[in-house]
Amino acid sequence: MKKAQDLRGRPRFRHESLRRFVAETLEKIGVPANDAIAVSENLILAELRGVDSHGLIRLPVYFSRLTAGIVQAQPTIKIDSPYPAVAWVDGGNGLGAVVGKRAIEKATEIARTQGTGFVGVCHSNHFGPAAFYLQHAVDQGFIACAISNAPPNMAAFGGRQRFLGTNPFAVGIPAGNEAPLIFDAATSVAARGKIISAAERGEPIPGGWAIDPQGRPTTDAKAALAGAVLPFGGPKGSAISFIIDIIAGVHSGAAFGLRLNTLENLTEPQNLGHAFFVMRADLFQPQKVFCERMDEILNMLRSTPPAEGTERVLIPGEIETETAAQFREHGIPVPPEIVAQLEALGQQTGVTFPAPV
Repeated sequence: MKKAQDLRGRPRFRHESLRRFVAETLEKIGVPANDAIAVSENLILAELRGVDSHGLIRLPVYFSRLTAGIVQAQPTIKIDSPYPAVAWVDGGNGLGAVVGKRAIEKATEIARTQGTGFVGVCHSNHFGPAAFYLQHAVDQGFIACAISNAPPNMAAFGGRQRFLGTNPFAVGIPAGNEAPLIFDAATSVAARGKIISAAERGEPIPGGWAIDPQGRPTTDAKAALAGAVLPFGGPKGSAISFIIDIIAGVHSGAAFGLRLNTLENLTEPQNLGHAFFVMRADLFQPQKVFCERMDEILNMLRSTPPAEGTERVLIPGEIETETAAQFREHGIPVPPEIVAQLEALGQQTGVTFPAPV
């Protein structure tokens, strides 16, 4: 079961206020209003789901890349459809959330008429939580899968050099009376953003998450950032990450492997690649029947007797769904050091950071 975060000492903020702050800040540096809203919804969804490694902590580096001209605030996004059920998106080096949203919209549009839609993406950037794109499709009754490659921050199984990205794999499936299944996970034991967060707070990380530059296991977050994170499941996670890089990077025409640049590199574009697969839930049976069957299997899983020492059996993504409900009601907890960074960003752009609840 996912370990609960220690939220003591963190001020809480209304998600609506944080969303407005992010959007207004991006608009100040030339991001069109609708695109700024997409990025703000993307980052705040990460916060709501309790995945702060992909949330507000990313705004300052997005800001730096935009102001340095390494990311285009107003990209020219090109879409080509070589086959009826396929599209290829050139993101024009735009913000990942902007490019990714355009791509999942295209994949959903194709699936509506063709039954399935596959979209490959190149010339994009860090696209935040994959759940953001799944939600778009699931809300319309579609099944969706999203993958992306990422800069080499993870050692391949048996290696000590950074080679693989923490390449995410995510699936969303609608249901009926039950909440949809939204599974979104990195192929590392833990997302590198979580190690960044731990380093920001001066806290250690659990053993098994990473190795230092010499290839030795470490619990020191800063040593881990200098070294490499580790794949989940040893050779299995390593293989899945490698395959994602091939499909999202090699196949799409994006950068891949050691050619991918980090967010912190303010001299070269990232050229990340993504891939989105969307299919109608009513391909083989009416939508209503599919949703009823989804409710049944979700309840089957939930009613499975828990093992000794386990409170309950969880549906994939259930903790994130519950966390989002709690944070919507009580406010999103934000670490003080991140608040300080955002306040400084607000002063720089003339946008007032919201007061805590």
